[in-house]
This record gives sequence, structure tokens and C-alpha cells, in this order.
Amino acid sequence: MESLRVIKGRGAQINPTGRFEHLVRDAIITGQEGPFPKTKFLHSKAKSIVNKVTSPDVPGDYSLNPYQGCEHGCTYCYARTTHAYWGYGAGLDFETKIVIKDNAAELLRKKLMSPTWKVSPINLSGNTDCYQPIEKKLEITRSILEVLWEFRHPVTIVTKSALILRDLDILREMARHNLVKVAISLNTLDDRLRQKLEPRASSVFTRLRTIKHLSNEGIPVTVLAAPIIPGLNDHEIMPLVRTVASHGAVDINHIIIRLNGEVEDVFRDWLQKTYPNKYDKVMNQIASLHEGSVGSSRFGDRMKGSGSFAESINEQMRLAKKVYFEEIKKIELDTELYQSIKNPQLTLFG
Repeated sequence: MESLRVIKGRGAQINPTGRFEHLVRDAIITGQEGPFPKTKFLHSKAKSIVNKVTSPDVPGDYSLNPYQGCEHGCTYCYARTTHAYWGYGAGLDFETKIVIKDNAAELLRKKLMSPTWKVSPINLSGNTDCYQPIEKKLEITRSILEVLWEFRHPVTIVTKSALILRDLDILREMARHNLVKVAISLNTLDDRLRQKLEPRASSVFTRLRTIKHLSNEGIPVTVLAAPIIPGLNDHEIMPLVRTVASHGAVDINHIIIRLNGEVEDVFRDWLQKTYPNKYDKVMNQIASLHEGSVGSSRFGDRMKGSGSFAESINEQMRLAKKVYFEEIKKIELDTELYQSIKNPQLTLFG
């Protein structure tokens, strides 16, 4: 049947109705989009750009997302549910309708110049990847880094993309002044699985090479193994930790999969079409991580899970880190340089 075909190069195979849409539509993709649905880019003038992080289990105080929606198309992505706020669905819409915040750097400059701004590392990106494919053309993330470097403001970056290496000239200087650290998201060494889970993200080999390159340039780089999915990649924890440690990562952290809201529909459909023989086992094991539910919004264990199976995964990660990392140091970024740039007169009294 045409409606059951797999769309090449996309993670989501359905397009559930967004929570705020007025009309309920069929989530099944019928073929009108064509075999290779094209991405539409929607330009927007944002009113604000720096977001306060209110979750107690997410590190950092602030995040900044130059793009809404993400062409990487990761099937499990928790950010899919946020696309509803723009009037779009969490499925195919999320990866084919990308909202671009054209004035991101301008808004950031105004924020950093504000007398009320209190310096704290800003995370790029807290929601969608700041180095997704369109960034190569638009360079919005690069313009943001230029503003941060101008103000000597600390930043943390999370990405799956090797495109970050384009900005080595800025990152290298920021690292020399202890103003940046990078987390490369990588949850498998199997590129065949990666191609299905994250169809438009950088390959496993490219990400490992990126980790090594950043490390060799003196840029502290950690790895975010997210998410760990039972029945698909949970058996890779030890070799994954060993490999990233050998490529120069200074630490690795992990998140256990949770399927909240419309993400559950997207992931279930993808799993049924991609790994039908594993469907029951994977879904049952995901449920065992969250007290019988496939998702959790409860702070504290929503990212680490609960129960014996979750503890087994967490213990594997603890053991792997103990074996393959000689020492893990917490990296505290500099916040004093920003004050001296913003208020140079203060240095007269230092």
C-alpha cells in the first residue's frame, strides 16, 4: 500500500495533527508530498531569543535556538512536540518546515548589552540543532558566536553536526579564554542504525572525527549519548564509551529514551515500519523504564528512568566511564571576562 511506504531520507513517516491546530487531519502521509518531500524554510523575526531554563534536571540557566524544527529528522526527538506552538505537526512537519530566526544575533547583542543581564553560560541549542544543514548557507549560528566572542560571553554547544568545524577560528579563541565547551551527540557506533534513527545527521565516523579534531584544537568536548534505546543501542554502552574516550572526549553523559506527547506516535510508526520484528520487545522495554508508560515528565527520573532496567543501564554507564576515563574534571567556564568587556571602567578598580 502506498500509505505504508517508507519515505527515504526522513525520520517521521506520519504527520500527527499539532495540539493547537484547529482542523484535525489524517496523520498518514498519502504520497502527495512525493517520494522525497522538500524542506520549506520559513523566515521569522523573533521577539526574544534567550530562553530561561526552568527544568531542574537540565544543566545551565539559559538556552538559545536559532532554528525551530530540525532537518536531521531524529525519530525520537523530544523537541518535536514544540513544533505545535508554531502551528505545525510533530511528524514530517518538524523536519520539513524549519522556522528561521533571522534576527537572532541582533537580539542576542541587545540582551548582552542590557544592564540587567547577569552572565551565565548560554546553551546552543537547548531544543533543535544549531548546526543543522541550512546553517551552512545562512550562518546564523556563526553570527551568534561572533557576538558571544565579542562580549567574551561563555557558551555551551550541543550538536550532531560536523559543520561546527567551520567555526574553529572562533571556537579556538574562545577555548583559549575558557569560554566554550562542546557536546557532540552520539548514541551508537552502528551507522546503519544511525541512518534510520537520524537520517540527515552526520555519520558516526564523521562525528568521531569531529570529536578528535575539536579535542586536538584544545576545545573541551564531551559526548551526549542520547537517547539510550533498549533493544536498539543499549548493548553498545561499553564500546561507545571506550571509542569516544580514545578520540579525546573528556566526559560522556547519557539520557534514556522517553516518548512524550506526539513523539510516541511518530516513534511507534517508525519502529513498526523499520524494525517490525523488534517492535514489541523495544516498546515493552521502554515502558519498563518509566513505570509502565513510554514517557515521563517527572523531574528527576524522566531522563534517567526508574526501576531495575533503568538502573542497569545507568550502572553500565558508570562502570564504562570508570574503566575508560582516567579522570573526569568538571569544566567551569569563565564569567569574569564578560564583565570586563561590558563594564571596562570596573577594571580601573580591580
